[in-house]
Amino acid sequence: MESLYHVLGAKQFDKQTLEELFDSASEMEQIVKQGGSKRFANKIITTLFFEASTRTRLSFESAMHRLGGGVIGTENAAQFSSTIKGETLEDTIRIISGYSDLIVMRHTDIGAAQRAAAVATVPVINAGDGAGEHPTQALLDLYSIRKELGRIDGLHIAMIGDLAYGRTVHSLSYMLANYKDVHLHFISPENTTIPPYVKHYLDDQGISYEESTDLLKVAEIAHVLYQTRIQKERFPSVEEFEKASGKYIINQQVLDHMRKDAVILHPLPRAGEIDEEVDADPRAAYFRQAQNGLYIRMALIGKCLS
Repeated sequence: MESLYHVLGAKQFDKQTLEELFDSASEMEQIVKQGGSKRFANKIITTLFFEASTRTRLSFESAMHRLGGGVIGTENAAQFSSTIKGETLEDTIRIISGYSDLIVMRHTDIGAAQRAAAVATVPVINAGDGAGEHPTQALLDLYSIRKELGRIDGLHIAMIGDLAYGRTVHSLSYMLANYKDVHLHFISPENTTIPPYVKHYLDDQGISYEESTDLLKVAEIAHVLYQTRIQKERFPSVEEFEKASGKYIINQQVLDHMRKDAVILHPLPRAGEIDEEVDADPRAAYFRQAQNGLYIRMALIGKCLS
């Protein structure tokens, strides 16, 4: 498998790279079961998170430990780094590049990962940039779809909830453009619809999609229900958040309309948009999806440090 340097956005991946990465993730799953590896015993990654995270940060740190390497970093860089003293992001990245072999960064600003990569002397992985992109989440989402359903080509995939500020939806849409006969269904409140620039990209790539307000109708044909949280922290006002909150919830009624061979995914955390009663249904794959993040991020580290 060819090496990869920076991981900044979903559009940089072609189908061959994706499939190679998924095959590597499957191998990493076996490595974990066998107790890990010492492949990168002399390497260190920095996790630099300016925005809250549980799954992404900890899965990257676990991934590096399981590959035998070391981890340094901060979970609250906005408060516990020299940023609070007025240091620029660029200067922070220049310094950290001298301390580690790879930087995994989450930031509040769209485009921050590109800014970091422009001055870094080591690979940079974008772990989320505001409402922009989250390419590593999209990778584990696609890997989960392939693992659960055995294919990606030819699927109907419904994306539900906060599609305007939901960076995971943007990145997943871009990556799905690599596959054949995929049809996307966008279901959202009227103030969180999918951005025009995402639709323009899908148009350019010849990917079919439709916008809908009828979750039950789409649930009858979708192979994947990709539910997302209405992100209160992204909205310009409480009023705008309240317009969107609670509109689409996956519950027993939705389960009753779903295909028997469908799966429910969610990038997590959830905040009421999937009832807990759904967890017991075998089609609820979101916790398995989160576990897959470990294997994908191990594979990514392997590519970036090769």
